[in-house]
Amino acid sequence: MKKKLIVLLSVFALGIQVAAAQKYSVVIKGGRVIDPKNNINALLDVAMNGDTIKLVAKNIDPKEGRQVVNAKGLYVTPGLIDIHSHNFFGTKMDQTYSNGPNALPPDGFTFRTGVTTVVDAGCSGWKSFPDFKKQTIDISKTRVLAFLNIVGEGMRGGTYEQNVDDMDAAATAKVAMENPEYVVGVKLAHYNGYNWTPTDKAVEAGKLANIPVMIDFGGSTPVLPIEELFMKHLRPGDIFTHCFGQLSSREPILDVATGKIKPFVYEARKKGILFDVGYGGISFAFSQAIPAVKSGFYPNTISTDIHTGSMNNAMKDMLNVMSKFLAMGMDLPSVIKASTWAPAQAIHREQLGNLSVGSRADVAVLRLIDGKFQLNDTGTFGFWDYTGTKIQGKQKLEAEVTIRAGRVVYDLNGLTNPLVISRR
Repeated sequence: MKKKLIVLLSVFALGIQVAAAQKYSVVIKGGRVIDPKNNINALLDVAMNGDTIKLVAKNIDPKEGRQVVNAKGLYVTPGLIDIHSHNFFGTKMDQTYSNGPNALPPDGFTFRTGVTTVVDAGCSGWKSFPDFKKQTIDISKTRVLAFLNIVGEGMRGGTYEQNVDDMDAAATAKVAMENPEYVVGVKLAHYNGYNWTPTDKAVEAGKLANIPVMIDFGGSTPVLPIEELFMKHLRPGDIFTHCFGQLSSREPILDVATGKIKPFVYEARKKGILFDVGYGGISFAFSQAIPAVKSGFYPNTISTDIHTGSMNNAMKDMLNVMSKFLAMGMDLPSVIKASTWAPAQAIHREQLGNLSVGSRADVAVLRLIDGKFQLNDTGTFGFWDYTGTKIQGKQKLEAEVTIRAGRVVYDLNGLTNPLVISRR
């Protein structure tokens, strides 16, 4: 009996020693860290404890981690931030994106693509935000933030989004200021008509709440001039989404005849206007994006405008959109920046989108797949837009492991040891 007690005490003491040695919840070993905020692009290890990054350095002892991710040959980046997403899913079948069937529950598509934060782009307005918070924000493992629609009813489609009388700047700003943890901006979307009033009301709400505005021009005939939008209506830090769209009802930023970015667009960028991809179903065209990227005009932020239509069309997901920009000639660090640190800055959430010590422990471990391993004659990946235009790319991004708030929430090939996936 005495010998058994000694053995048990020895095992217990050993357990205490092991626990003491394991001062990190997760250690990511052997990957190439790309952290644009801190200008890091190097082979380093990353350690975290709880929901906080604790150390980024060479040769962190794996014995100090309760879980260890083998990232050899992979890229370690901050968790991706998709600032144009549609997440107010529900059962009201006539309400499209506002508590309706066209939006998506975030946890179903985020972690498998390295996304740890989404910003719902205007599905809810000041009237419907409480329901959105209760049924989506509060229950999602993904961090869900929101641009509040200037339309009180939110993105219900049809006449609701054309109702200027329901665009209440004061009420919108009030809800935003009451929910500063979740509401990061104001959204105008889908309004059709030659009328600056919706834009001005959205900007007024942004001024009252001291938050940025994201503008999606629905369209008009004749088109509303975007030079006037940029220079007379929007403020520095406001966001022009669908920046590479080419539709007859919206003025594009690139002159189709010359293949060049319009001069006033550069002036708008100098002013501080941000250009967001917002890929969507029909809001991105290679005819705009390819000449822009080749001329050095990169988007400030890469985002998906993901919904039930776009995810099954040319857009697909965040990593597919990022891979398209690689194929068009944007370098990998710039693509990562436009998907992490730049969107964090755009929504004034600087604790996100970086791997600084003390920042949130949201991390993506990505594989850059070489096209030569593809089963086709060209050794490339095929990318296409909604018009049917196709381009070839030599590389494609894939998520191997995603960590949200210091917990492994996705592992494609079992690179984590021990292999325990958080369900909380």
